[in-house]
Amino acid sequence: MFEVIEYIGITAFAISGFLVAVKNNLDLLGILVSTFLTALGGGLMRDVILQLPPYSFTHTFPALIILFVFTIMIILKLYTTNLESNFWFMLSDSLGLVAFSIGGATLAIEHNFNLTAVLILAFISGVGGGVIRDIIINEVPQIFTSGFYGTVTLIVALLIYFLNLLNFVNFFSLTIVLIFGVILRVVAYYKKWHIPKL
Repeated sequence: MFEVIEYIGITAFAISGFLVAVKNNLDLLGILVSTFLTALGGGLMRDVILQLPPYSFTHTFPALIILFVFTIMIILKLYTTNLESNFWFMLSDSLGLVAFSIGGATLAIEHNFNLTAVLILAFISGVGGGVIRDIIINEVPQIFTSGFYGTVTLIVALLIYFLNLLNFVNFFSLTIVLIFGVILRVVAYYKKWHIPKL
């Protein structure tokens, strides 16, 4: 269950990292670096906090997924420089955000951590890749400019925490949470929902 969600997140964030790099006119090496760091960044931070060997360092499949996405995006020219109107960018970025949030929350629960840890690990896992991506291309991270980017990770983490209290964490329930989280993020983006500011 964890591996399926992890691979969904890696694939989605690889697409997101690729598209943002193309938008910023990076060369092929820059695009490859952005694709890798976006796809793996949140998971690396999560595993370091948990004092686990990074998943992407002990399994070959994540790197193969990223290279496959990188190659397919180039061959089929599945990119555009106008991300504001690119629904596929928003969908892939939302899917990566929610998938890694679920991964972080479920790992925290497996380690018998409290609610604080569940929220923090979901947050770091979910936004980590996007933050690294935005920093290396010299953009303000979405977490600071898009009101519901980080909020979605916390909502997802809370849902999983309470599902666990009800002993209802399984593939079906996590799939529902994944779909709900992605829809929430996409709707929030297009409706321009924001958290109140001081």
